[in-house]
Formats: sequence, C-alpha cells, structure tokens
Amino acid sequence: MENGLHHLQERGVQRVRHEIRQREVEVVRIRPVGANFISITFRGEALHDFVTASFDDHVKFTFNDAAGEVVRRDYTPRHFDRDKRELTIEFVRHGDGKASEWARQAGIGQRAIIAGPRGSMIIPSDYDWHLLAGDSTAFPAIRRRLEELPDTVRAIVVALADDDADRCGFDSKAHVHLHWVSSPDELAAALSAVQVPEGEGFAWCAGEASLMVRLREILRTGKGIAKESMRVAAYWRHGASSYHEQLD
Repeated sequence: MENGLHHLQERGVQRVRHEIRQREVEVVRIRPVGANFISITFRGEALHDFVTASFDDHVKFTFNDAAGEVVRRDYTPRHFDRDKRELTIEFVRHGDGKASEWARQAGIGQRAIIAGPRGSMIIPSDYDWHLLAGDSTAFPAIRRRLEELPDTVRAIVVALADDDADRCGFDSKAHVHLHWVSSPDELAAALSAVQVPEGEGFAWCAGEASLMVRLREILRTGKGIAKESMRVAAYWRHGASSYHEQLD
C-alpha cells in the first residue's frame, strides 16, 4: 500500500492506492443468499497481505470458462478474514453471464485468481446520514456498508429488486430506512422523493450505467448534494459483458 493519502474533503474521505497482486485461491464454502445470490468463500495463503479498506472496493475475479477462455469480472469483496486467509464474494445466481455460470457450478476446491483492489475510497462511517441506492449488483456493497455503520447514524437505502424473493433484510446497527422498488423508474422516483436529513451526509449509488446517470442528476440537481459528498458508479451496462466506471 502506498503511504500517500489524498483528501477529497475536510471530513476525511480518502483515496488510498494498493499494490496490485494476483492471488490464487480455492473455494472452501458455498451458500445461498436470498433467491438470486451465491456467497462463495475463497481461501489462500496468498491472501495474507490482501487489503480491502472500503465497502466500495472491487477486485478483478479471473477464471477459465467451459471453453478454457480466460474471463475477468469485477466484484465487491463482501467479507475478509485475514487470520483465516478467507475472502467472500457474492455472485448473481441466475444471471446469463459467464461469471454467474461459473458460480452455479463451483465446487469446493475449485481454483480462481483474485487481483486488486487497485485502490480504496474510504468514506467515514460517522457522517450524520448515509444514502445508499442501487440495483441488485449493488447489494453486496450495500450489505457490507450497513454492517459497518455505527448505531449513531441514519442510513437511507433505496434498493431495486426485480425478484421479490431478494427483498431480504439488511443487518445494521444504524437506524435504517429501507425502500424497496421494482423497476429503474421506481428507483429514480423513490430517490427523488427522499427527504435528505439535516446534518452532513454522503450519498452512494451503484448499478446499471444509464440508470446511474439519472440518479447522479437527481442527487446533484434535485438534492443539491455536492460532488465531494457523493459517489456514483456504473457497475454494468446493457449489452456489455464487462464494465465498471465511476461516474462522479
């Protein structure tokens, strides 16, 4: 990890760069999460110096598909246990992509390569409020963030679930106000309707690229949230097999 920390605002949001290494790991546990996610835990001695400093991190997950072709996809580190050298990632179970197909057939002992994170955007947990919004691809990051928040803050979550079976609860000590929606239009409308609380806060959104452009505009124009107090990331784009972009 580099020693240089770049402050983005007075409260202390920081960007930290990490040394990128490829780490070979193997599957040690598999369990379902809701109806459409699979939680897969990987173990490997190469994880001894792995770093994930933010719920917003992403790693490059590399595997071979059925034809032997190398495939790389970005995923959120859901949980990391340094003592056990274990990293957990959540995969969409019923997706049509190669990574979903890999996850569905994964077995104990199966190997893969994990690289990154390239860096972390560390958002302090002690803001007065946190606004989290996104489609199902954002759920692992939202789950991780809510688990990290203290009981002294408010969290407003607007979550898009195509399948009602994915509307499971989020564990958190924070005071969570959860709004479930069923379509991109409903997500945009629900975000527009959110009353931003008093005090200092941070807004985080992730999901499909065109939808995130809409949400960013709502936050900036409709809510008057400064660029330094938000992060909007496009995790995927319709028609693209591998896509990840920060929009703000």
